[in-house]
Amino acid sequence: MAIMNRRDFLRLGSLLALSMGLGESLAPRLAEALEELTLGQNPILWLQSQACSGCSVSFLNSDDPGPAELLTTYINLLFHSTVSTATGDLAAQVVNGTIKKGGYYLVAEGALPATMEEACIFAGEPMTKLVTEAARKAKAVITVGSCASWGGVPAAENNPTGATSVPDYLEKQGVHPTLIRLPGCPVHPDWVVGTLAHVLGFGLPELDHFKRPLMFYGKTVHDQCPRFAYHEREQFARSFAEEGCLFELGCVGPRCFADCPQRLWNSRTNFCIRAGAPCIGCANEDFARLANFPFYPKGMDFSQRREIVLPKGFK
Repeated sequence: MAIMNRRDFLRLGSLLALSMGLGESLAPRLAEALEELTLGQNPILWLQSQACSGCSVSFLNSDDPGPAELLTTYINLLFHSTVSTATGDLAAQVVNGTIKKGGYYLVAEGALPATMEEACIFAGEPMTKLVTEAARKAKAVITVGSCASWGGVPAAENNPTGATSVPDYLEKQGVHPTLIRLPGCPVHPDWVVGTLAHVLGFGLPELDHFKRPLMFYGKTVHDQCPRFAYHEREQFARSFAEEGCLFELGCVGPRCFADCPQRLWNSRTNFCIRAGAPCIGCANEDFARLANFPFYPKGMDFSQRREIVLPKGFK
């Protein structure tokens, strides 16, 4: 494990504080939280169920700290199916031993196959059972990505496994842990690192009624959109190459809560709308849920778009 000095912790604490909208004065407390993670005082168990591992890949795309620092220095990650070297019986021993001991934070990635438990197995045990038992012993459960948070693509209409979100499954099992949802397809690495640091430094962040941190999900993409002025002037693009608001080309930014326009992706390089693609609402609770959900409905008129995508009562 690399040796960190106080200056390094304060520097990263300052970056996190600014990215979370907390202000520079809170950087020292965030630095202390990061130090707690480094010292292994708050271990993390990361379990993956029905998902493509995209959220894990995104998490490993963390920038400042990079993925190597993140995994070997800042976070006491006890087990992760994608990056852990332990396999077979050793992996089972690590996971089962961790759950038996308790006192960790459970990061859950992927939906759970409620009606076809054999669709997702770890060491001969259904993930539905494993995640349920892990949630009982966890200090808190953090669902990363839309699959774990809402069901996502695995829970799409007509799926054969009865896939459901982790919170919904736990609710039906009578398990009620401290819960934080971090939806997105995939989740942004800052949302994960920032949430963990806030929980350790200040306790639970302020959450909305869906248990999403307001510091990341407090505004719609539309409200922060670089094309907002086009919408106000009712200048709508008719093709993806045109300037203008992308709403009539399928953008659901007006009802998608996430800070993508301000945070950006891939080391602060870009995000969907600035790259010319409409927001597909990947952080929404109904993302990909219906079979007729059109990601890019080019040629669909405004009235059709409203009927299929916008919720009841939306004006």
